[in-house]
Amino acid sequence: MTTPGYFTEYKNFAITRDEDGVLLVRFHTDGGPLTFTGQTHEDFPVLLEQIALDRDNKAMVLTGTGDYFMKDIDGPSLGEIFKPAAWEKTRVEGAKVLQRLVELPLPVIGVANGPAIIHSEYLLLSDIHIASEQATYGDFPHPAFGITGGDGVQVVWEEIAGTARAKWLLWTGESIDADTALQWGVVSEVVAHDRAVERGLEIARGLAGKPALYRSLQKQTLNRNLRKRIVQDVPFGMALEGLTAADMPYQS
Repeated sequence: MTTPGYFTEYKNFAITRDEDGVLLVRFHTDGGPLTFTGQTHEDFPVLLEQIALDRDNKAMVLTGTGDYFMKDIDGPSLGEIFKPAAWEKTRVEGAKVLQRLVELPLPVIGVANGPAIIHSEYLLLSDIHIASEQATYGDFPHPAFGITGGDGVQVVWEEIAGTARAKWLLWTGESIDADTALQWGVVSEVVAHDRAVERGLEIARGLAGKPALYRSLQKQTLNRNLRKRIVQDVPFGMALEGLTAADMPYQS
C-alpha cells in the first residue's frame, strides 16, 4: 500500500497506518511532546479533511507523544487574535476541527497519554476515549490568557460531563485526574500508562474490521447531538471569545 503524501506533510503530526487500515495520529514537536502553535491550529482541520477522503483509513487513534497529550502552547504564534480579521481565521479553523472530528466517516479512539490541559475537547469528541493513569484534564490557556473559553471546550465538556462540572472546571482552571474523569463519564477506560496507546490500537483494530457503511453510519448516528451542539453553539462562543481577545490590548 502506497503511503499517502499527507502522512509527512505536517510538522506537528506523526502519522502511520497498519495493514488493518488503522491510522495512528500523534501530536508532536520535533519528535517530543507537542507545543501547540498557530500552525498546528491551521493544519489540523486540513489534515482531518484528507483523512476523511482517504478510503484506506478504517479507524483512527489520536494521541500525543511521550508523557503528554497537550500541555504547552505558544501564544504569540497564534497571531494578532485581538484583530477581527485574524480572529476570523482562528474561528473558522477552530470550528472546522470540531465539526470534522465528529463527521469523520470512521471511528476515532482518543488516547490521553498524559496531561490534556490544552484542547482536551479533541479527546472528548473521540468515539471511545482511553486514558493513561497519568492523564489529567483541564483548561489551561483560557484562564491564563484571560480569554473566554468559547472555542468548543465549553460545549463538549457540558455535553460529556454535565453543566455543573463543566462550569467548575472552566471557571476555576483546576484539573482532574484520570480516575475522576472516569467517575464523571469523560473517559471509557483508565489503563496503565505504558499500555494506553496499545489499548487504543486494539480497540481500533476491532472496529476497523466492521463493514465500511456500518462504520460511517454508526459514526453519524452516535454523534448527531454533539454535531448539532457544535454547529449551533460554537460560533456564538467563539464570538464572545473574540471579544475578550480584542480587549487584551486595553488591559492594564
